[in-house]
Amino acid sequence: MDYSTIVMIALLMGLAAALYSTVGHGGASAYLAIMALFAVAPETMRPTALALNLLVAGFGSWRYWRAGQTNLRLLLLFAATAVPAAFIGGGIKIAPEIYRPLVGVLLWVAALRLFWQPSQIARQELRPVSAKVALPVGALLGLLAGLTGTGGGIFLSPLIILFGWEDARRTSGVVAGFILLNSIAGLAGNVASVRALPAELPIFALAVVLGAIVGTWLGAGRLPKPRLLQGLGLVLVIAGIKLIFA
Repeated sequence: MDYSTIVMIALLMGLAAALYSTVGHGGASAYLAIMALFAVAPETMRPTALALNLLVAGFGSWRYWRAGQTNLRLLLLFAATAVPAAFIGGGIKIAPEIYRPLVGVLLWVAALRLFWQPSQIARQELRPVSAKVALPVGALLGLLAGLTGTGGGIFLSPLIILFGWEDARRTSGVVAGFILLNSIAGLAGNVASVRALPAELPIFALAVVLGAIVGTWLGAGRLPKPRLLQGLGLVLVIAGIKLIFA
């Protein structure tokens, strides 16, 4: 890659990290789309996205935890089955035309609901999720995380919010930790792919960390809850476009 391409990719990744981290996400789906736009080699894309996810989600996990916005019980319930499933999914190759359009449309449906009356959703009564629901859901989301090269938060956060399992801001803390654990498992499940990490990774890493600093600062207490929900809706729309049309 030439210098101007590297700078453009880094700037776009930093902006993506800022947007995604406001709602606790690592931004892997955006990094994948950016790399596809610049014709980065496919074998490089997934490990790079997961590695950057580790940085952003790791920083987000720490920051939301420090702010008291992580429901540890909820995180562990989903992660207990998601992490091993993400490890398995990271080593599976499946035809993308089978699952990408379906998942993309589901994300759009969730986004529409978040854009419609976000203030009402932000005020809804919370209903703690039971283990008999969380454990199988976690396994499914972990498998999707490994298959798609993302941390799985793009699937988890709308479920938590729309079913009222947690408050919007504390959902960000749960999702950041969920993404961190699944990204580690996804890389471990396909550890050979780490050899394909690009030489430009340190530049991209610096860009996403700077973006995450801004994004988590906004998400941890500056943005009103309805705006957080609309921000999540925007993230879901972008991810859906990436899944369907990439």
